[in-house]
Amino acid sequence: MDKLEIALWSFPLLLLLIGLRMPIGLAMLLLGIGGSVLVNGTWLPVMSQMKAMAYDTFSNYSLGIIPLFLLMGQFATHGGLSKALFDAAESWLGHRKGGVAMAAVGACGGFGAICGSSLATAATMAQVALPELKRFGYSGSLSTGALAAGGTLGILIPPSVVLVIYALLTEQNIAKLFVAAVVPGILAALGYMLAIAVYVRLKPDSAGHRDPAPMAERFRALWRIWPVLAVFVLVVGGIYLGLFTPTEGAAFGAAGTGLIALANRGLTLEKLKTSLLQTATSTAMIFFIVLGAAVFNTFLAFAQLPQEAAQWVTGQGVGPYTVLAAILLLYLVLGCFMDSLSMILLTVPIFFPVVSALDFAMDPEAFALWFGILVLIVVEVGLITPPVGMNLFVINSMARDVPMVQTYRGTLPFLISDMLRVVLLVLFPGITLFLVGV
Repeated sequence: MDKLEIALWSFPLLLLLIGLRMPIGLAMLLLGIGGSVLVNGTWLPVMSQMKAMAYDTFSNYSLGIIPLFLLMGQFATHGGLSKALFDAAESWLGHRKGGVAMAAVGACGGFGAICGSSLATAATMAQVALPELKRFGYSGSLSTGALAAGGTLGILIPPSVVLVIYALLTEQNIAKLFVAAVVPGILAALGYMLAIAVYVRLKPDSAGHRDPAPMAERFRALWRIWPVLAVFVLVVGGIYLGLFTPTEGAAFGAAGTGLIALANRGLTLEKLKTSLLQTATSTAMIFFIVLGAAVFNTFLAFAQLPQEAAQWVTGQGVGPYTVLAAILLLYLVLGCFMDSLSMILLTVPIFFPVVSALDFAMDPEAFALWFGILVLIVVEVGLITPPVGMNLFVINSMARDVPMVQTYRGTLPFLISDMLRVVLLVLFPGITLFLVGV
């Protein structure tokens, strides 16, 4: 068996280990070490690599963004910002047909602007929105489906942990990636709301009625969300205008969100300890996956899989958009079994050289930004794709009276919306790159 065959066989073996419930970081680490030994025929390169791999990986200054964004999300959760966002969206949209579900999606989008995690966005907003959706007669299927889909906005609307990882893997500008994600993120939220509007007209009994809120109450609710806008403008605007680096921006965002939570009396000493502990736990999990992926991708580099794949694809004479469509479809399949971060770490080092070798009639930086947003969107779809969509399990565990099958059905309209959005962004790259150009 030559080294290329060893590399190809590592992927089904990886999926098998994941299916056997082995942590994906550990699975990639073990396969990376074992594969490197088989390819090189000796332990010496592996031992030499491992003694410096962890330090070289985690000494990257930009990785400091990840714990800071996670901490910002923890402070936002405890600071009552999630409830303020939902109250504001509900006061303006709640009286419309399907309006409370639309408000949940809108609030998820707002919360995603100060939280870079999809799971945290889904779990936090579900605590606030599920009781209201139930009170106004929304079906369990629509309620859980809307919140699971809305949670995906957490990694699409910047700041986004997954975008940071993509930027580091492809050596792209984090600030430009954040700006490129804004318009697709807004389109995602609007698309989900449109999906709700269509769904409740096809199934009128799936949504109840809420009386319109007085105009004075609407503006009071709107005023209470100014801290969210302030933090978003501070972080994304400050980074893009060059006032501070992405890591410094994340630090400002975490500090600002913490002060807001303290001013709202939501950040007690006990909650501060919980926030720090959960941030440390999540960071350790992410960093271990990053280390496992680094070792595994080094093994693939030893086997020259990325180079061989790029040469094979360009030699087939297949159109670039056909290759892109195949890659995006593969992401949708992988999303049924893997989490978003693992997919990015595992596949981008292989796929990015392949598509970069093709001619998409745009400069390399614009292409990298466009491809990154497309990958992020299809990875986000995986979070609500059965059978292992992580957001589905998070929301369903909080809505214990809703069978899992109903949650699966509830995500169907949102999956259709996602597919249409992907096609739109593939056909018109300018939608993604518009703000970057401005």
